Amino acid sequence: MIPTVEDLASAPLTHRFGDLFNPPALTNFRGSVQAAIDIGAIRCLNFPPFATSDSFPPITWSDSVTGGLFVDGRYFASTGAPVTFVWRPDRIVRRAEHDGLRLRTDTVLPMGRTAVLVRVRVENASGVARRVVLRVGLKATITMSTSDWSRPIAPSEFDNEPIVDPRRKAVLFRARHSAAVSLQGCVPAGDDVSANGVDVARTLQPGAAWELYYLNVVAEDGDEAAAVYDALAQAPGHELARARDDWNAELAAVFTPGNDRYSGALPRLETADADLQRLYQQGMLGVVLFKRDTPLARMPRTYTTLMPRYWQTITWLWDYQLASTAHVMLDPAVTRALCERWMSLDIHQIMGTDWLTGQGVPPPYAINDYALIKTAYDYVRWSGDRGWLGGEVRAAGGTAHGIVDRLRSYAEHWHTLETADGLAEYGGLSNLLECVTTYTHEVAGLNAANVFGLRAVAALLRITGRPDEARRLAAEADRMLPRIHALYCDGEGFWCARHPGGRTVPIRHSFDLHTILNTIGTDLTPHQRGEMVRFFRDELQTPTWMHGLSPRDADAIFDIRPDHQWTGAYAAWPAETATALLRVGEVALVRDWVRGLARTARQGPFGQAHFVETLVAPDAGGARKASSEFPFLTDWACMAGGAWVRFLVEGIFGADASLDAGLTAAPCVEAFDPGARLRNVPYQGRLYTIDAAGAHLQEDAV
Repeated sequence: MIPTVEDLASAPLTHRFGDLFNPPALTNFRGSVQAAIDIGAIRCLNFPPFATSDSFPPITWSDSVTGGLFVDGRYFASTGAPVTFVWRPDRIVRRAEHDGLRLRTDTVLPMGRTAVLVRVRVENASGVARRVVLRVGLKATITMSTSDWSRPIAPSEFDNEPIVDPRRKAVLFRARHSAAVSLQGCVPAGDDVSANGVDVARTLQPGAAWELYYLNVVAEDGDEAAAVYDALAQAPGHELARARDDWNAELAAVFTPGNDRYSGALPRLETADADLQRLYQQGMLGVVLFKRDTPLARMPRTYTTLMPRYWQTITWLWDYQLASTAHVMLDPAVTRALCERWMSLDIHQIMGTDWLTGQGVPPPYAINDYALIKTAYDYVRWSGDRGWLGGEVRAAGGTAHGIVDRLRSYAEHWHTLETADGLAEYGGLSNLLECVTTYTHEVAGLNAANVFGLRAVAALLRITGRPDEARRLAAEADRMLPRIHALYCDGEGFWCARHPGGRTVPIRHSFDLHTILNTIGTDLTPHQRGEMVRFFRDELQTPTWMHGLSPRDADAIFDIRPDHQWTGAYAAWPAETATALLRVGEVALVRDWVRGLARTARQGPFGQAHFVETLVAPDAGGARKASSEFPFLTDWACMAGGAWVRFLVEGIFGADASLDAGLTAAPCVEAFDPGARLRNVPYQGRLYTIDAAGAHLQEDAV
């Protein structure tokens, strides 16, 4: 199935000001914008290097919005009227009723523009003629910067100069400290304009409706902004249709081999199981929504990690790896380029790269060795690009490094952290899970990832004609296993971390569960695997999501961040866990859990984290996206949601892309939909179909 924007629409989500709700966002691949919890206002309008941050710590952490609607002199959000949101890739639709009026807004980001457009429709449902006075409140914090993005909040200037444009009845907000403007107004032009907004009034007969459009154009100077504003004002309604059509073309390209928008394509899922289809589609969106193409960046095409509020130009190695199956199929050229960029930097000093500058962004993350090895390994095994391994990358100082040698150095980096116990010591809180104080030092999950890294690089060395080195790394991996097993809590199903002084601390965390099962699951005993499954069922699983940390863990009192603590789980953890459970044969458990997980997917693309439904009331029957505000600090969408593509391809359909022994499959899809097929699976230059019987070579793309 190739979905359309209508197929991907969220369920209606109804909220009012003050709710724990992360409102939906949009991208046009140049930047992004988020709806406010309001009928018309927007926030987080960013087209890097142009930015309009909506908070200014330490001055204030509160939202700063523009385009807010005042009805008959009162700011709409202050009425407390509920607003119903429906997200689609091309638009956000909001509906509300108040004081005899039905209001609807459609928000879009015009394709190819650094602009946002909101259509406002007001219908008189009061039964009597009435005069309606609207004000569109205007504000801007526009700036242009290429150096201030390596922090969570986008840059901004909160002292913009407002200049009233009497001809357009608009306001040009000019940055005082950079070359940036924001031109905002209404079409048709309002009755009056001031530095604070545009006023317009109409008398509506019973049942009559009235439409206007709010425009906000971001540019380097006033002339450029005015040219784009006037072009959009000619036929603003056409921009809604254009956004729909272009997004439908984008979605078709995603699933079409040989398309002109990506260097690859994703397989096409054919199934009668609506839950599997929904999870796969949301996994697809977890990658596509983060594509960024801009002529102003050092890296013209990349995939960012979060949207629309935090770290807008940063690509984390970790999140890219979590979605690596999707990346290497959909855009292998970008995956290769990013791997080379990361190899040219010191990955032990950074968490990711800034796509505006191409530079690394600290602090370091302990996962980076595994993340880069796994991404590179997935690239080679799916693409078949073995020649790449013989190439070189150059570090900042000009030193040349062979690619396979660079990967070998990452596999062996754990030795620089090795303790007397023969495992890597990863230090404290900041470069691990950040909000679990006990998940520190010699942790089981990352040491298991080191075993994977050694084995994966050994396999790459083997196919490049270096068998002696391959055997040495493989033997080293085998020697690590007993040391990792020593951290297992026998009879419990979870693992310990070893802290300084040799003290072992039980850690009831999902990261160890899914990382160990996915990396060294076949090296565990059936007894251990069975206990780990029981631990998941008893302490982590919820009907529609999961806990990152078990509520029974002693560290549950430390924090309430919903990505890694007891309050919820990160975007990828349910997908990674479900994949791990399938690896150990728990098909029935996953089949039943998928029904609830698919309800969570009805909110649109997966958020950076979701609250467990026992803590915060569900949205549309699923675990609610966590809020971006303090203290939760999680974004509306996250690239790690692309992990659901791996769940479908390598979990449900059991695809095993070997380096040099062909594509095989051990599917369990029959338990979900016996007739399901995955078409156009790209493997080393050929296309395959996978169904309940296994993998089959296709004649042509379908």
